[in-house]
Amino acid sequence: MQVVDPHVHFWDLKTHHYPWLAAPRTSFVGDAKLLRHDYLPSDLLRDAGAIEVMKVVHVEANHDPRDPVEETRWLQSLADETEETDAVNTAHAANGVDGTRGAVPNAIVAAADLSAPNVEATLAAHAAFANTRGIRQILNVHADPLYGYVDRHFMREPVWRENVGLLERYGLSFDLQLYPSQMQEAVQLARLYPNTQFVLNHAGMFVDRDRLSGYRAWRDGLRALSSCPNVAVKLSGLAMFDHRWTIESFRPYVLEAIDAFGIERAMFASNFPVDRLFGSYESLWNAYARIVAGVSDSERAALFRANAERIYRI
Repeated sequence: MQVVDPHVHFWDLKTHHYPWLAAPRTSFVGDAKLLRHDYLPSDLLRDAGAIEVMKVVHVEANHDPRDPVEETRWLQSLADETEETDAVNTAHAANGVDGTRGAVPNAIVAAADLSAPNVEATLAAHAAFANTRGIRQILNVHADPLYGYVDRHFMREPVWRENVGLLERYGLSFDLQLYPSQMQEAVQLARLYPNTQFVLNHAGMFVDRDRLSGYRAWRDGLRALSSCPNVAVKLSGLAMFDHRWTIESFRPYVLEAIDAFGIERAMFASNFPVDRLFGSYESLWNAYARIVAGVSDSERAALFRANAERIYRI
């Protein structure tokens, strides 16, 4: 199976600082200590097994917020290194020796605090790197500390909302990571900036699964966001809320999200190595394939490769 993976995280603990890994805590995902190890492109390719990873989009990994551009600088250096070896790999392939694909990561979704006074300088610095395609700032707010990422409603802050407008100037998309209770505010944001591509992370992170109102907030929020033509959805991160997942437990969430956004605005992604805590790379992608087994060849290509390539321009 050939895939373009639009949601992967790399980190090198020997050379970079990630506060959440330096002082790991337990959240709904589990114990972050289990992720306190280097994870590099070679690790992803090893985990991939029989899955042929054609291209990769790296999404910011909560790197040191004091220097978010350093993460992009490092990622670009990884891509440049693998791109330089691509000619060698191509030559080897011509002689019957397989080589890894170059330029990993092929695209970078970088970190920026859009409420910061110097955010435009940060965006310009990110945009100066060839593989930068977008920005993510995690927005998840939840009353239960187990699920909380941040304690500010950034989308309600006038300065933050105004600075989202800078993304178009630098040709950057925005990865939306939030909860269903925040989706209506995200709809307003997407409509305010119709020329900016927004990508909803992790199928909308259906968190409040113990009550009907939680399901309705997720379902109705997906429909509202899908009414904005500049919003797409990543079908990823489902295992974070479903640690003993099965194909059948994933199926309704995948199908609901695809039904809301349509084949042309949905894409599968791994969320590795986070979802590695709950299963192998091969089992994850094979589950996705089983869930959409009835689609046409062109629809399968869109969900597994082409949409990610188009949306992240790779």
